[in-house]
Amino acid sequence: MTQAVREAQRSEPVVRSRSRLGRLRSLYARRAPGEPRAVGYLYVLPALAVFSLFILVPFFQSIWYSLFNWDGLTPATWVGLDNYTALFTDPSLRGPFVHALILLLFYALLPIVIGLLIAATLSRMRIRGMTFFRTVLFLPQVLAMVVVALAWRWIFAPDGLFNAGLSAVGLGGITRPWLGDFTFALPAVGIVGTWVEFGLCMVLFLAGCQRIPRELYEAARLDGAGAVREFFAVTLPELRPQIAVAATLTIVAGLRNFDLIYVTTGGGPGDATSVPAYEVYHRAFEVGQVGGAAAIGIALAILIFVVTVVVSRLIEGRR
Repeated sequence: MTQAVREAQRSEPVVRSRSRLGRLRSLYARRAPGEPRAVGYLYVLPALAVFSLFILVPFFQSIWYSLFNWDGLTPATWVGLDNYTALFTDPSLRGPFVHALILLLFYALLPIVIGLLIAATLSRMRIRGMTFFRTVLFLPQVLAMVVVALAWRWIFAPDGLFNAGLSAVGLGGITRPWLGDFTFALPAVGIVGTWVEFGLCMVLFLAGCQRIPRELYEAARLDGAGAVREFFAVTLPELRPQIAVAATLTIVAGLRNFDLIYVTTGGGPGDATSVPAYEVYHRAFEVGQVGGAAAIGIALAILIFVVTVVVSRLIEGRR
Protein backbone atom coordinates (compact mmCIF):
# COMPACT_ATOMS: atom_id res chain seq x y z
CA MET A 1 0.00 0.00 0.00
CA THR A 2 2.78 2.35 0.87
CA GLN A 3 4.58 1.53 -2.40
CA ALA A 4 1.44 2.36 -4.39
CA VAL A 5 1.13 5.75 -2.65
CA ARG A 6 4.74 6.58 -3.45
CA GLU A 7 4.32 5.73 -7.14
CA ALA A 8 1.20 7.87 -7.27
CA GLN A 9 3.10 10.81 -5.74
CA ARG A 10 5.92 10.44 -8.27
CA SER A 11 3.55 10.35 -11.24
CA GLU A 12 1.50 13.33 -10.04
CA PRO A 13 3.88 16.07 -11.41
CA VAL A 14 4.04 14.27 -14.76
CA VAL A 15 0.26 14.10 -14.92
CA ARG A 16 -0.03 17.80 -14.05
CA SER A 17 2.51 18.79 -16.72
CA ARG A 18 0.75 16.68 -19.33
CA SER A 19 -2.61 18.17 -18.47
CA ARG A 20 -1.14 21.68 -18.63
CA LEU A 21 0.37 20.88 -22.04
CA GLY A 22 -3.01 19.56 -23.17
CA ARG A 23 -4.72 22.78 -22.12
CA LEU A 24 -2.13 24.86 -24.03
CA ARG A 25 -2.64 22.76 -27.14
CA SER A 26 -6.41 23.10 -26.94
CA LEU A 27 -6.05 26.87 -26.44
CA TYR A 28 -3.76 27.11 -29.46
CA ALA A 29 -6.16 25.00 -31.53
CA ARG A 30 -9.07 27.35 -30.72
CA ARG A 31 -7.16 30.38 -32.12
CA ALA A 32 -7.86 31.67 -35.57
CA PRO A 33 -5.47 30.27 -38.22
CA GLY A 34 -3.88 33.64 -38.97
CA GLU A 35 -3.74 34.95 -35.40
CA PRO A 36 -0.25 33.66 -34.36
CA ARG A 37 1.31 35.02 -37.54
CA ALA A 38 -0.44 38.38 -37.06
CA VAL A 39 0.97 38.62 -33.54
CA GLY A 40 4.43 37.94 -34.90
CA TYR A 41 4.16 40.86 -37.30
CA LEU A 42 3.68 43.21 -34.36
CA TYR A 43 7.25 42.49 -33.23
CA VAL A 44 8.76 43.51 -36.58
CA LEU A 45 6.43 46.49 -37.06
CA PRO A 46 8.80 49.10 -35.49
CA ALA A 47 11.75 47.94 -37.60
CA LEU A 48 9.53 47.78 -40.68
CA ALA A 49 8.33 51.34 -40.03
CA VAL A 50 11.90 52.65 -39.76
CA PHE A 51 12.93 50.70 -42.88
CA SER A 52 9.98 52.07 -44.83
CA LEU A 53 10.57 55.64 -43.68
CA PHE A 54 14.29 55.80 -44.44
CA ILE A 55 14.68 53.25 -47.26
CA LEU A 56 11.48 52.51 -49.15
CA VAL A 57 10.04 56.03 -49.21
CA PRO A 58 13.28 57.65 -50.51
CA PHE A 59 13.67 54.82 -53.02
CA PHE A 60 10.23 55.31 -54.56
CA GLN A 61 10.69 59.08 -54.38
CA SER A 62 13.91 58.69 -56.36
CA ILE A 63 12.04 56.66 -58.96
CA TRP A 64 9.56 59.54 -59.26
CA TYR A 65 12.34 62.12 -59.57
CA SER A 66 14.04 60.06 -62.28
CA LEU A 67 11.05 60.64 -64.57
CA PHE A 68 11.65 64.41 -64.62
CA ASN A 69 14.21 66.85 -65.89
CA TRP A 70 14.83 68.89 -62.73
CA ASP A 71 17.66 70.99 -61.37
CA GLY A 72 16.39 70.89 -57.78
CA LEU A 73 15.15 74.50 -57.76
CA THR A 74 13.01 75.41 -60.76
CA PRO A 75 9.80 73.59 -61.77
CA ALA A 76 10.43 70.09 -63.10
CA THR A 77 9.66 68.91 -66.64
CA TRP A 78 8.25 65.45 -67.33
CA VAL A 79 10.57 63.38 -69.55
CA GLY A 80 9.35 59.86 -68.84
CA LEU A 81 12.02 57.23 -69.41
CA ASP A 82 14.43 59.56 -71.23
CA ASN A 83 16.83 59.61 -68.27
CA TYR A 84 17.01 55.81 -68.37
CA THR A 85 17.43 55.76 -72.13
CA ALA A 86 20.39 58.11 -71.77
CA LEU A 87 22.16 55.51 -69.63
CA PHE A 88 22.50 53.37 -72.76
CA THR A 89 23.01 56.10 -75.37
CA ASP A 90 25.17 58.69 -73.58
CA PRO A 91 28.86 57.65 -73.40
CA SER A 92 29.43 59.91 -70.38
CA LEU A 93 26.82 57.84 -68.49
CA ARG A 94 27.90 54.42 -69.78
CA GLY A 95 31.51 55.04 -68.80
CA PRO A 96 30.97 55.10 -65.00
CA PHE A 97 29.18 51.74 -65.12
CA VAL A 98 32.00 50.24 -67.19
CA HIS A 99 34.53 51.58 -64.65
CA ALA A 100 32.49 50.04 -61.81
CA LEU A 101 32.53 46.63 -63.49
CA ILE A 102 36.29 46.89 -64.02
CA LEU A 103 36.75 47.76 -60.35
CA LEU A 104 34.95 44.54 -59.43
CA LEU A 105 38.06 42.67 -60.58
CA PHE A 106 40.02 44.50 -57.87
CA TYR A 107 37.29 44.69 -55.23
CA ALA A 108 35.88 41.16 -55.53
CA LEU A 109 37.90 38.75 -57.69
CA LEU A 110 41.43 39.53 -56.46
CA PRO A 111 40.50 39.71 -52.74
CA ILE A 112 38.69 36.38 -52.95
CA VAL A 113 41.59 34.69 -54.75
CA ILE A 114 44.18 36.13 -52.35
CA GLY A 115 42.03 35.32 -49.33
CA LEU A 116 41.58 31.71 -50.51
CA LEU A 117 45.31 31.24 -51.06
CA ILE A 118 46.21 32.66 -47.66
CA ALA A 119 43.47 30.72 -45.86
CA ALA A 120 44.42 27.45 -47.58
CA THR A 121 48.08 27.97 -46.72
CA LEU A 122 47.48 28.90 -43.09
CA SER A 123 45.04 26.03 -42.58
CA ARG A 124 47.82 23.53 -43.40
CA MET A 125 50.32 24.91 -40.91
CA ARG A 126 50.46 26.39 -37.46
CA ILE A 127 51.93 29.85 -37.14
CA ARG A 128 52.63 31.65 -33.89
CA GLY A 129 50.76 34.89 -33.41
CA MET A 130 47.97 33.96 -35.85
CA THR A 131 45.50 36.20 -34.01
CA PHE A 132 47.84 39.16 -34.39
CA PHE A 133 48.27 38.61 -38.14
CA ARG A 134 44.54 38.21 -38.68
CA THR A 135 43.90 41.44 -36.78
CA VAL A 136 46.46 43.35 -38.83
CA LEU A 137 45.12 42.05 -42.15
CA PHE A 138 41.55 42.81 -41.11
CA LEU A 139 42.45 46.32 -39.93
CA PRO A 140 41.55 48.09 -43.25
CA GLN A 141 37.94 47.07 -42.66
CA VAL A 142 37.95 48.95 -39.37
CA LEU A 143 39.53 52.14 -40.70
CA ALA A 144 37.33 54.85 -42.16
CA MET A 145 37.55 54.89 -45.94
CA VAL A 146 38.39 58.59 -45.89
CA VAL A 147 41.49 57.83 -43.81
CA VAL A 148 42.43 55.01 -46.19
CA ALA A 149 41.95 57.28 -49.20
CA LEU A 150 44.11 60.05 -47.75
CA ALA A 151 46.89 57.59 -46.90
CA TRP A 152 46.92 56.03 -50.36
CA ARG A 153 46.71 59.42 -52.07
CA TRP A 154 49.97 60.27 -50.31
CA ILE A 155 51.47 56.88 -51.24
CA PHE A 156 50.60 57.30 -54.94
CA ALA A 157 51.65 60.98 -55.08
CA PRO A 158 54.51 61.90 -57.47
CA ASP A 159 56.85 62.27 -54.48
CA GLY A 160 55.09 59.56 -52.47
CA LEU A 161 56.20 56.26 -51.04
CA PHE A 162 55.35 54.14 -54.08
CA ASN A 163 57.48 56.14 -56.51
CA ALA A 164 60.26 56.34 -53.92
CA GLY A 165 60.23 52.54 -53.64
CA LEU A 166 60.38 52.13 -57.42
CA SER A 167 63.33 54.52 -57.63
CA ALA A 168 65.09 52.66 -54.82
CA VAL A 169 65.02 49.39 -56.77
CA GLY A 170 66.12 50.98 -60.05
CA LEU A 171 62.69 51.41 -61.65
CA GLY A 172 62.61 55.18 -61.53
CA GLY A 173 61.87 55.31 -65.26
CA ILE A 174 58.30 54.09 -64.75
CA THR A 175 57.40 56.47 -61.94
CA ARG A 176 54.46 58.75 -62.62
CA PRO A 177 51.60 60.53 -60.84
CA TRP A 178 49.57 57.34 -60.65
CA LEU A 179 46.27 58.90 -59.61
CA GLY A 180 46.64 61.59 -62.27
CA ASP A 181 47.41 59.24 -65.16
CA PHE A 182 44.56 58.50 -67.57
CA THR A 183 45.70 54.90 -68.02
CA PHE A 184 46.73 53.91 -64.49
CA ALA A 185 44.40 55.97 -62.28
CA LEU A 186 41.61 53.37 -62.28
CA PRO A 187 43.92 50.38 -61.57
CA ALA A 188 45.60 52.41 -58.81
CA VAL A 189 42.22 52.97 -57.15
CA GLY A 190 41.46 49.28 -57.66
CA ILE A 191 44.64 48.27 -55.83
CA VAL A 192 43.42 50.24 -52.83
CA GLY A 193 40.15 48.32 -52.98
CA THR A 194 42.04 45.01 -53.08
CA TRP A 195 44.06 46.03 -50.02
CA VAL A 196 40.89 46.95 -48.15
CA GLU A 197 38.83 43.86 -49.00
CA PHE A 198 41.19 40.89 -48.99
CA GLY A 199 41.50 40.87 -45.18
CA LEU A 200 37.75 40.44 -44.85
CA CYS A 201 37.79 37.53 -47.31
CA MET A 202 40.72 35.90 -45.53
CA VAL A 203 39.01 36.04 -42.13
CA LEU A 204 35.81 34.55 -43.57
CA PHE A 205 37.71 31.74 -45.26
CA LEU A 206 39.82 30.97 -42.19
CA ALA A 207 36.65 30.64 -40.14
CA GLY A 208 35.24 28.32 -42.80
CA CYS A 209 38.39 26.20 -42.89
CA GLN A 210 38.10 25.57 -39.15
CA ARG A 211 34.68 23.95 -39.72
CA ILE A 212 35.87 21.53 -42.39
CA PRO A 213 36.09 18.00 -40.90
CA ARG A 214 39.69 16.79 -40.64
CA GLU A 215 38.51 13.38 -41.89
CA LEU A 216 38.02 14.82 -45.37
CA TYR A 217 41.66 15.92 -45.54
CA GLU A 218 42.83 12.59 -44.18
CA ALA A 219 40.79 10.71 -46.78
CA ALA A 220 42.17 12.92 -49.56
CA ARG A 221 45.73 12.29 -48.39
CA LEU A 222 45.12 8.53 -48.25
CA ASP A 223 44.01 8.76 -51.87
CA GLY A 224 47.35 10.38 -52.68
CA ALA A 225 46.11 13.95 -53.09
CA GLY A 226 48.72 16.69 -52.91
CA ALA A 227 48.26 20.22 -51.66
CA VAL A 228 46.76 21.53 -54.92
CA ARG A 229 44.37 18.63 -55.43
CA GLU A 230 43.39 18.75 -51.76
CA PHE A 231 42.54 22.43 -52.13
CA PHE A 232 40.27 21.88 -55.16
CA ALA A 233 38.73 18.62 -53.90
CA VAL A 234 38.12 19.51 -50.25
CA THR A 235 38.78 23.13 -49.27
CA LEU A 236 37.16 24.94 -52.20
CA PRO A 237 33.85 22.97 -52.23
CA GLU A 238 33.48 23.24 -48.45
CA LEU A 239 34.02 27.01 -48.54
CA ARG A 240 31.24 27.74 -51.03
CA PRO A 241 28.96 29.42 -48.45
CA GLN A 242 31.81 31.66 -47.25
CA ILE A 243 32.78 32.47 -50.85
CA ALA A 244 29.18 33.47 -51.58
CA VAL A 245 29.16 35.80 -48.55
CA ALA A 246 32.55 37.29 -49.45
CA ALA A 247 31.50 37.79 -53.08
CA THR A 248 28.29 39.54 -52.05
CA LEU A 249 30.01 41.89 -49.60
CA THR A 250 32.90 42.78 -51.93
CA ILE A 251 30.66 43.26 -54.99
CA VAL A 252 28.38 45.62 -53.07
CA ALA A 253 31.43 47.53 -51.76
CA GLY A 254 32.87 47.81 -55.27
CA LEU A 255 29.68 48.98 -56.96
CA ARG A 256 28.74 51.54 -54.31
CA ASN A 257 32.26 52.95 -54.09
CA PHE A 258 32.14 56.72 -53.59
CA ASP A 259 34.32 58.03 -50.77
CA LEU A 260 37.52 56.48 -52.10
CA ILE A 261 36.98 58.00 -55.56
CA TYR A 262 35.90 61.35 -54.13
CA VAL A 263 39.00 61.76 -51.93
CA THR A 264 41.68 60.27 -54.20
CA THR A 265 40.79 61.35 -57.74
CA GLY A 266 37.47 63.23 -57.71
CA GLY A 267 36.46 61.14 -60.72
CA GLY A 268 39.49 62.31 -62.70
CA PRO A 269 41.65 62.77 -64.56
CA GLY A 270 38.82 63.77 -66.83
CA ASP A 271 36.27 61.04 -66.15
CA ALA A 272 38.77 58.18 -66.09
CA THR A 273 37.78 57.04 -62.59
CA SER A 274 34.17 58.18 -62.49
CA VAL A 275 31.82 55.54 -61.06
CA PRO A 276 28.01 55.53 -60.70
CA ALA A 277 27.93 56.52 -57.02
CA TYR A 278 30.23 59.47 -57.66
CA GLU A 279 28.24 60.41 -60.77
CA VAL A 280 25.05 60.58 -58.68
CA TYR A 281 26.69 63.13 -56.38
CA HIS A 282 28.27 65.05 -59.25
CA ARG A 283 25.09 65.41 -61.27
CA ALA A 284 22.75 66.08 -58.33
CA PHE A 285 24.84 68.60 -56.37
CA GLU A 286 27.36 70.05 -58.84
CA VAL A 287 25.66 70.04 -62.23
CA GLY A 288 22.01 70.34 -61.15
CA GLN A 289 20.67 67.26 -62.96
CA VAL A 290 18.61 65.72 -60.19
CA GLY A 291 16.48 63.58 -62.50
CA GLY A 292 19.50 62.09 -64.25
CA ALA A 293 21.22 61.49 -60.92
CA ALA A 294 18.13 59.68 -59.60
CA ALA A 295 18.04 57.48 -62.71
CA ILE A 296 21.71 56.54 -62.19
CA GLY A 297 21.01 55.71 -58.55
CA ILE A 298 18.04 53.48 -59.43
CA ALA A 299 20.03 51.74 -62.16
CA LEU A 300 22.90 51.19 -59.71
CA ALA A 301 20.55 49.66 -57.12
CA ILE A 302 19.11 47.28 -59.74
CA LEU A 303 22.61 46.37 -60.93
CA ILE A 304 23.77 45.58 -57.38
CA PHE A 305 20.70 43.42 -56.76
CA VAL A 306 21.02 41.48 -60.02
CA VAL A 307 24.78 40.90 -59.79
CA THR A 308 24.72 39.78 -56.17
CA VAL A 309 21.78 37.39 -56.73
CA VAL A 310 23.35 35.87 -59.84
CA VAL A 311 26.77 35.46 -58.22
CA SER A 312 25.28 34.00 -55.05
CA ARG A 313 23.24 31.46 -57.01
CA LEU A 314 26.19 30.49 -59.19
CA ILE A 315 28.56 30.02 -56.26
CA GLU A 316 26.12 28.21 -53.95
CA GLY A 317 24.73 26.12 -56.79
CA ARG A 318 21.07 27.01 -56.21
CA ARG A 319 18.43 26.39 -58.82
